Order: sequence, then structure tokens, then C-alpha cells
Amino acid sequence: MSWMTDHRPPPSALPPAELAGWVQGQLNRGMEWSEIRRARFRRFATLIKLLSLAFSVASTVILGIQDLDFWASLAFSLGAVGVAISAVEPFFNWRARWVLMEESEVRLRRIRDELEYFLARTPPEAIRFEDVDPYFQRSQEVRTDISRRWLDQRHPDQRGM
Repeated sequence: MSWMTDHRPPPSALPPAELAGWVQGQLNRGMEWSEIRRARFRRFATLIKLLSLAFSVASTVILGIQDLDFWASLAFSLGAVGVAISAVEPFFNWRARWVLMEESEVRLRRIRDELEYFLARTPPEAIRFEDVDPYFQRSQEVRTDISRRWLDQRHPDQRGM
């Protein structure tokens, strides 16, 4: 089950210190989820840009060699493929998705770091539910915001399609 679709509430009847550990686990899962997707989206964004550039450059260079009909037709073909790749890129919007995952990871890391600092300076017996709840709520807000923005990016009206 994906971190984004797993909206389970915290387990009940956990002592506050264990609840804090559960929230830490949720934050770590969220960061791992966004990190994997961020890397994938970065690779796709880079690949699309490089392919588009390569086909555009190759078609321009090959068009400069005008004494061979094969090369001219190859150049026009590469130009057409380059244009097609450039047209497909906005549909998948890999760069925006990569940046969204980068942002989610930063936000989750901040919450996790703050929780770890709190746990490091607070004796386990002094931790209260009221101390842990804000960290969980903030992680839920990140999840909700990322989910909403993800859907907004994929909505046809937002892509101009």
C-alpha cells in the first residue's frame, strides 16, 4: 500500500512515547515514498529534455549535409520525433512532479527532525499525547497538500489539454 493512500489513524492505546515512534515511522515512510518518486521523476524529466535536445541538434546538423537525400529525410524524421517528445513532456510534467516530491521530502524531513529533537530532549515518561499530536497533524497536512497539488497538476484544465 502506498504512503499516499494509506490514511490509517494512529494505533489506539499506545503510550505517548510509542505513539511518537509511530509518527516517526510514518514520516520516514512518507519521505521514502517521495524520495523514490522524486528520483524517478528527475530521471524522466532529464531523459525527455536530453532526447528532445539530441533530436533537435541531430536534425539541424543533418540538414546541413544536403547532398544526401537519406540524411535529409533522417533529419526531418529526427526533427519530427523531437517535436513529438517536446509535445509529450508537458502531458507527463515530470519536472513539476519531481519538484513536488522534493518539496514533500523537505517538509516531512523538517517535521521528523523536530520530532526527533523533541524526543531527544524529553524523557520518555514526560512525553504526553498533546506533545505528539501536532507532529502527526502536520504530517497529515503535508500528505493532504501534496495529494491536492498532485491532482491539480494532473487535472486537464491545469495542463491546458
